[in-house]
Amino acid sequence: MAAAPTLALTPLDHQRLAEALLLAEQAIGLSDPNPRVGCIVGLADGTVLGRGATQRAGEAHAEVMALRDAAALGCGTRGATAWVTLEPCAHHGRTPPCSEALLAAGIARVVVAVPDPFAEVDGRGLARLRAAGVEVALAEPASEVAVAARELNIGFFSRVLRRRPWLRLKIAASLDGRTALANGQSQWITGPAARADGHAWRRRASAVLTGIGTVLEDDPRLDVRAVPTVLQPQRVVVDSRLQTPPAARILQPPGMVWIYTAELAGRADTAEADTAEADTAEADTVEAHRPGGAAARHAALLATGQVDIRCAGRTASGKVDLEAMLADLAARGINELHVEAGHKLNGSLLRAGLVDELLVYLAPRLIGQGREMAAFGPLADLGEALPLRFVECARVGEDLRLRARPPGREDF
Repeated sequence: MAAAPTLALTPLDHQRLAEALLLAEQAIGLSDPNPRVGCIVGLADGTVLGRGATQRAGEAHAEVMALRDAAALGCGTRGATAWVTLEPCAHHGRTPPCSEALLAAGIARVVVAVPDPFAEVDGRGLARLRAAGVEVALAEPASEVAVAARELNIGFFSRVLRRRPWLRLKIAASLDGRTALANGQSQWITGPAARADGHAWRRRASAVLTGIGTVLEDDPRLDVRAVPTVLQPQRVVVDSRLQTPPAARILQPPGMVWIYTAELAGRADTAEADTAEADTAEADTVEAHRPGGAAARHAALLATGQVDIRCAGRTASGKVDLEAMLADLAARGINELHVEAGHKLNGSLLRAGLVDELLVYLAPRLIGQGREMAAFGPLADLGEALPLRFVECARVGEDLRLRARPPGREDF
């Protein structure tokens, strides 16, 4: 739905939206799959009546929380302004429409940082407010508050508009780009501050994904431990041949683990053959049902009560169809996907053009021979190199945190 022209924002509008964005950050690790939204209700003279942030899915949104806060403080809201970081919803989902809550509270003016791209909102919230006589102001798309509001919900926008999560690839490496020794030892290249910061990035993701190689070599838990969180991200394993051990630490609580396999739909046939030519139906059936075969591994994993196994389709090389997997993750409500995997899966994701952002921690040490960040190439020409744009460089303890994206990646 096309947005109607809106009134220009005042300096107070920009200030209040910036403050509402800080409130919206409180919804990180709490509101998924819903977007992170903050709201302030106040008066034109600068008086703040109430503040709120989106709660768990199915609970109150930011606008309702701000109105409740004002009521608890004994403040009337009739004729007041509501500053909201995302367009108020106009549909009945798990909760009633926020636009109706604002109207019932007598809000006379609503200032919004960015429209909501969700099909059942997408301008309808603003239209409903205008139709009821509410003055609506919308920030310019290129303004600082609008860019920041969209960035805070980059995964939500990606899931709604691209039908896939925003994929952030996290790598911890030495200054010469090694993620492990040649024998696979990688604990610990970076320092404790960087590791805690990595957990903070896990916390903001809807899901944390790794590959079977990392499960077998490192036996990680992949939960959030170093920083407080209300929700744990969903844990996901790419495991084309169902090799995840039932005793793997990743299968321990909290929550279920989603395993994506290349097993063909409707058949227990994940063969051990190395080539597609050898992958005949007869060989698949024999392999699947022999002791330790795919059917037995499938049954053993299901017996843990901790896994949900899905077939994402099989590539010509017998691997999981990563693009199909991302589409399925989006359909299951995953906004941001945080990947902590080995060089092989990293390379596959980069080659497929599925990485939206690299989150790289560089330690001030040199390793020499060892495992690279991502296994792809070799390239015949430097012109074939993957171009990236740095979006952040920060010191974290003794290490550097770099964030880089393919140019224009967030333009959707």
